[in-house]
Amino acid sequence: MEQLLTDKVVLVVGGTSGVGAGIARAAAREGAHVVVTGRRPEPGRILADELGERVTSVTGDVSDPTAAKGVVATTIERHGRVDCLVNCAGLTDRGSILDTTPELFDAHIATNLRGPFFTMQAAIADMTTRAAPGTIVNIASISARGGQPYLAPYVAAKAGLAGLTKNVAHAHRFDRIRVNALNIGWTQTSGEDTTQRRFHGAGDEWVEEANAKLPMGKLGQVDEIADTVVFLLSGRSGVVTGSVIDWDQQVIGGQD
Repeated sequence: MEQLLTDKVVLVVGGTSGVGAGIARAAAREGAHVVVTGRRPEPGRILADELGERVTSVTGDVSDPTAAKGVVATTIERHGRVDCLVNCAGLTDRGSILDTTPELFDAHIATNLRGPFFTMQAAIADMTTRAAPGTIVNIASISARGGQPYLAPYVAAKAGLAGLTKNVAHAHRFDRIRVNALNIGWTQTSGEDTTQRRFHGAGDEWVEEANAKLPMGKLGQVDEIADTVVFLLSGRSGVVTGSVIDWDQQVIGGQD
């Protein structure tokens, strides 16, 4: 069976754990050369050891614009180009409109919006310099549609990312650079487990309790998201660009 990303160079920002690591695994499985980034070196090394020679790791905190551009530059140094970019790094620390500090707001903007802005800037500069097509997928959030009261700075940043996705897609459509985003919903990851325990006092049964309340009987799964991202990165998704897809089981606007 033909692989979807044969010999493509795929950079997964925030690719050392959670959804990002799942995307890295799926891209490698589909024949890509994958570079993953994270703030700490050890998770990246572990993932690279797991997946073999097609996957390498770069340490960098993309909340710093210099580092955001630097991980793209390192990918180009190693592989000669960037064909596909996935922005998956994320901060989900809680804050409402009343209790969010300027420091927390700035941290959300830095990781969830400014980082993707500058990784896209660097990747698109490489693509246009080579006059080559490319694909980008930004991992946004269903909360960008409004979200919970305790996610005010997160919502602000992710809504900005959704708008930025459309802006960049429009700007570079004639360069054959396709840019799309996924508004993912509640997803089962180790990071979500930590968040539920830290911010919401969740116990060991929280996943089962959450599953029982959801329409499909389960939280979103990393491998399902990863398959969707690989499809959007690949030629199988055709001419689609500028789409912000609600990847969730709650229907925005639906009422009972």
